[in-house]
Amino acid sequence: MKDTHRLIAILTLAVGAICARPALAQSDAAAPAGKPTSQSVAEEIGSLRNARVAKAMPEKRIDLTYLAASISPSEVAELAKLAPNVHIVTGLTRESALDRAGEADGVDARLASPEFLARAKKLVWVQARFAGVEHFVAIDAIAKNDAIVLTNFRGVFGPAIADHAMAMLLYLTRDLGYDAAAQAARHWGREGSPPKAIALDGRTMLVVGIGGIGTEIGQRAHGFGMHVIGTRRTTAPSPAYFERVGLSADLIGMLPQADVVAIAVPLTRETQGMFNRAAFAAMKRGSFLINIARGRVVDTDAMLAALRDGTLAGACLDVTDPEPLPADSPLWGMPNVVITPHVAAESEVTEQRQSALFVENIRRFGAGEPLLNVVDKQAGY
Repeated sequence: MKDTHRLIAILTLAVGAICARPALAQSDAAAPAGKPTSQSVAEEIGSLRNARVAKAMPEKRIDLTYLAASISPSEVAELAKLAPNVHIVTGLTRESALDRAGEADGVDARLASPEFLARAKKLVWVQARFAGVEHFVAIDAIAKNDAIVLTNFRGVFGPAIADHAMAMLLYLTRDLGYDAAAQAARHWGREGSPPKAIALDGRTMLVVGIGGIGTEIGQRAHGFGMHVIGTRRTTAPSPAYFERVGLSADLIGMLPQADVVAIAVPLTRETQGMFNRAAFAAMKRGSFLINIARGRVVDTDAMLAALRDGTLAGACLDVTDPEPLPADSPLWGMPNVVITPHVAAESEVTEQRQSALFVENIRRFGAGEPLLNVVDKQAGY
């Protein structure tokens, strides 16, 4: 797996260079010289969909307290300037945060246990540090409390995850596993009958879930000359490089058109087990699957059957069900499967975008402005 990870890292850099995002290039050209501010970056990536004010602020701002697991010194310094009325308490564990729950107006979701919520009578805002919120221990209690605004990091992870998705796909379609083994053996050449490499140009990618991540994946696929189609839950406008966009109900009818299917939906009651035996039966024989969403969106047994009978030529998995993937899983030994341990979002770009969005939401919190990335607690994202 070390060879796999090294090659994916190299491919990720290549994908990023080939598929530079036009929106960012235009933004940089239009922006004044100098480093973009956290506010400008956050407003570019954040969403005002479902926007809500967590705490209305009178003309003379009242003091608020936010409890955090960890905040960098640079963020603390920036927040002191941008939101002087927000007192940041950092370095807390879930246990130590419990003792200070009564002080909290806002809190990092990682600290918000059910016991914390029961004590946090002033709490009006919970900030999730990830895009998905289904795994938080207190999500049910948060969902039932209309006074609490829940926000997430939707839109933050798209560039890094999309690069990773394309890197995994290229690893399989360019047969780089074959070459990684030859490199490890210090052998030059491709004797015998290695599988033929597959070109992406002219093939079709179906992106299931055109949110922040799905949009970025589609853009990169378009950059490789692919036809890009997709599905989404609503009829909201989609980028021009999507040639066709259907609703979630159209998925089964669109699967036969796709040479590559990239899953980018959140895990909800509706999407759990979405890729079952019926979905795999509808896919084009010899197609590829990419899952950078959540493992439970895919029925693992159904995927294994599709890999074994040739319905799937390969699978790119950054997430699995169960997770971590057990050592005895047959997926580990399949040469047409590439597995990474839920690391697609990791990059310095992700860290910068996380920081920018968090700082801007703290500023908005202190100013009594609508927060970015408010989660629809009933829909789950």
